[in-house]
Amino acid sequence: MSKILILSPAHPLRGGIASFSERLAKELQIEGDEVVIYSFSLQYPGFLFPGTTQYSDDPAPAGIQIETCVNSVNPFNWLQVGLRIGKWKPDLIIVRYWLPFMGPSLGTILRIAKRKSGCQVVAITDNVIPHEKRPGDRIFTHYFLQAVDACVVMSKSVEKDIRQFAKTKPVAFSPHPIYDNYGAAVSRSEGLKFLDLPDQNRYLLFFGFIRRYKGLDLLLQAMAMPKVKALGVQLIVAGEYYDQAEFYENLIAEHQLGEQVILRTHFISNEEVKYYFAAASLVVQPYRSATQSGISQIAYHFEKPMLVTRVGGLPEIVADKKEGYVVAVNPEAIAEAMVDFFTADREQEFQQHLKAAKTRFSWNHMTETIKRLAGFNA
Repeated sequence: MSKILILSPAHPLRGGIASFSERLAKELQIEGDEVVIYSFSLQYPGFLFPGTTQYSDDPAPAGIQIETCVNSVNPFNWLQVGLRIGKWKPDLIIVRYWLPFMGPSLGTILRIAKRKSGCQVVAITDNVIPHEKRPGDRIFTHYFLQAVDACVVMSKSVEKDIRQFAKTKPVAFSPHPIYDNYGAAVSRSEGLKFLDLPDQNRYLLFFGFIRRYKGLDLLLQAMAMPKVKALGVQLIVAGEYYDQAEFYENLIAEHQLGEQVILRTHFISNEEVKYYFAAASLVVQPYRSATQSGISQIAYHFEKPMLVTRVGGLPEIVADKKEGYVVAVNPEAIAEAMVDFFTADREQEFQQHLKAAKTRFSWNHMTETIKRLAGFNA
């Protein structure tokens, strides 16, 4: 049994990274490890957070010790947390890195903790070079990477980014595991009933926080094309705006999409997720840029075909014309794939491929990769 500390957002913070860290902790506990998560008492200052709240109303995950103690902007806190971790003497720290803004706090905490405990540090890196760039990104990332012993990437494009900062640091690829912590799948009729939607219609799903790089505007332009309108399908947009709502609402009005687009633009709780995926026939991720996407792994869990764009690590996860479609980043290509899906009635065909392919994305594979990098016998 190893003592493992996960340094990452977790409950009561919300979002995919928090869910990932909690699920990773459970997997490590299943393997017999002693696990604690150190999360943030202050994750983002208000000016950096575009949503309504950083906190979830969902109940805390059972059986996981979460210490809410890291302040991302207070250097005195970084010292205290680093010393506290060092005193606990973990064998391994697993740290999540998703935003260069976190580089100074995480990098400082890790340096202090390693000096006091001699532990190994493995980083799970999402966006070494972020989608939305800010001054200081490269300096902060460099500072962070110097404090870790090895990195796990969930997209091969991220490994290339890491090599810009650390040419010899050990890096291993392990695909994003399936998000199986949103409950068992429910029937289409149950999902539609929960969402109060008619069952005679067919639905597309755009799911997750709405940011410009995720390309919802491209999808709306595709929805406006006559060949898509002729399908009679509706698009469910489920997720909170992290961008200007007026931009998208104006597009909907401009293209007269009011009858085609169903807006559920609030934060979707963990308990609601299964209903949205049950209602949809096809999950659309029209991203302009990407490393990897947790949305794809929710779709795998619920065995829902996907339409993704040919960016970042998305084509590594979805095989074209098997688990879904991989298309160019433009409305015409997105529209062509949607038309093919519904006119050729490919849902059941793609679901068979999804059932076979989802075994590649186990949590055990992720933990084995981490422990191997740390020099443990996984």
